Amino acid sequence: MRLLLAAACGALVALSACTYYTAPAGTVVMTPASYDRSFAAAAGAMRDEGLAITVQDPANGTVVGNFDRSIVTASVRQQTDGSVRVQFDSSDGRDPTLLQRISRSYDRRMGR
Repeated sequence: MRLLLAAACGALVALSACTYYTAPAGTVVMTPASYDRSFAAAAGAMRDEGLAITVQDPANGTVVGNFDRSIVTASVRQQTDGSVRVQFDSSDGRDPTLLQRISRSYDRRMGR
């Protein structure tokens, strides 16, 4: 019984790192986050926090936005293992919580 419970917990932990969506007919399909979805979520998260997007370049994986004289850059990169890495950087520290809020908005958009 304990072995079965341990195996179930292990499976849940392994599956929690995957993004999923519900397909037609109620089937749940597990897939890693796509580059396009991650890029759109990064740009949307910046807009959610009131940034005016000045550059949105999917080919280079760059989104740049302005907010109250602060410039925030999102870098979206496809990794060699197929995963996607998203990083938010700011040129100004006037609003120390801005990057945290953008990151939380990104996570919400990605269903995390």
